[in-house]
Amino acid sequence: MRAVTALSVAVLASSGVGHAVMSGLDSGIERVDPFKDMKNRPEAGRGLNILLAGTDGRDTITEEQRQAYRLGGKPCHCTDTLMLLHLSADHSRVSVVSLPRDSYAMMPPHTDRTSGEEHRPHPVKLNAAYAEGGPELTVRTVEKMTEVKIDHYVEVDFTSFMETVDAVGGVEICTVRRLKDSYTGLDLAPGPHRLDGGQALQYVRSRHLDGTGDLSRMQRQQRFLAALTAEVTGSGVLLNPVRFREVAQSVLGSLRADSGFTTERMLDLGKAMRGFTPASAEFTSVPVQEEAREVPAVGNTLVWKAKEAKRIFGALREDRPLADHDSARSKATVVDVPPEQIRVQVENGTPRQGLGAQADRALRATGFGTSGQAVDAPDRATARTTVLYDPRWDRSARTVAAAFPGAELKAAPGQGGTLRVVLGADFTEVHPVRAEDPPEGATGALRGDEVTCPRPEPAGKA
Repeated sequence: MRAVTALSVAVLASSGVGHAVMSGLDSGIERVDPFKDMKNRPEAGRGLNILLAGTDGRDTITEEQRQAYRLGGKPCHCTDTLMLLHLSADHSRVSVVSLPRDSYAMMPPHTDRTSGEEHRPHPVKLNAAYAEGGPELTVRTVEKMTEVKIDHYVEVDFTSFMETVDAVGGVEICTVRRLKDSYTGLDLAPGPHRLDGGQALQYVRSRHLDGTGDLSRMQRQQRFLAALTAEVTGSGVLLNPVRFREVAQSVLGSLRADSGFTTERMLDLGKAMRGFTPASAEFTSVPVQEEAREVPAVGNTLVWKAKEAKRIFGALREDRPLADHDSARSKATVVDVPPEQIRVQVENGTPRQGLGAQADRALRATGFGTSGQAVDAPDRATARTTVLYDPRWDRSARTVAAAFPGAELKAAPGQGGTLRVVLGADFTEVHPVRAEDPPEGATGALRGDEVTCPRPEPAGKA
């Protein structure tokens, strides 16, 4: 996350004062050598690949932070988050792939950095690579699993993450449902929120909000990364040398990175990324199989879907987008319950022939499950479109209502799981909707502007 912030703030270099402002900051970056003595590496492709590692650094936090943000327990000295970031050769696109921390991985032979013991190849969870061999073994393991050559390595811990968020003045995120996790203390009501560093850490660490655990947490981390990029590139920080230096000192002063990823290198990248926006970034996670693999002395591990993983990493090697993006998707209303999980029966409450079939097709196109057979409503003079729902499916009803702006919600106890939409004279078209998170098992990528809070339209624009 800090690497993307560093790349974003480096855009100031294009103003001609970047090098003067950044002078002396390179010495503040702690250097590591993750590529030491590495052999038989994957072939380099087009573009630039950066491995972003978020480490469990609770040993560096204060007691006050430990209590406030529920950071108890012992540090595992492992990676809490791993993301592979690809910057396209023409600097027009950044692709971010989250690697599940509990992924089944075969550790290559290595020397344990703590005990000095020689280890033969053995199965582990991916996040254990850092504990056994630090950045070097982490890079080796990820390259072996992805066949993607890593050009740079960047590492951030809990403390430096919070400092970065505070330095940019907080980050705005939006949620369509309440997010409450008793383990981290996160408690956000539906709607927009500006998070400070500690709250942001709670947001990206929470994994006890639903049954998907770490998988939905990765989606929130991606959403936060897009919001952080939007905050840096869209604020006045880049145009204010004093504020810029404050942010840059915070960002770069607590980084751990390879020696080749200098501030000079970041500034050069910044010059080439002048037009970078959240829409220039795309995010996805490596899809995993439903059945976990039990490994003795390790526990349950997540197994990647081989075909989908091969497609994702092949796109990175070949410098291709992860997915074709529909520009209309960014205009869709974000809803709580995915439309794919909702079944709808359409009824035409107007004298207009074919209107029901039209609405049925449009609902299916935006993801809803429909009967495919629209029927006429008993009342063919309905003025206002109505969504009838069993109170047990009230969340689904709000998703359907979002597809019919201005529709009336009407409870119908005992109706069951199928929702009824009675079209009124006010109906013109079905408005597209999409879930906050991709449907479970989805392998597509989301663009940055599809996971950030909606931006207000400029004054005078309809």
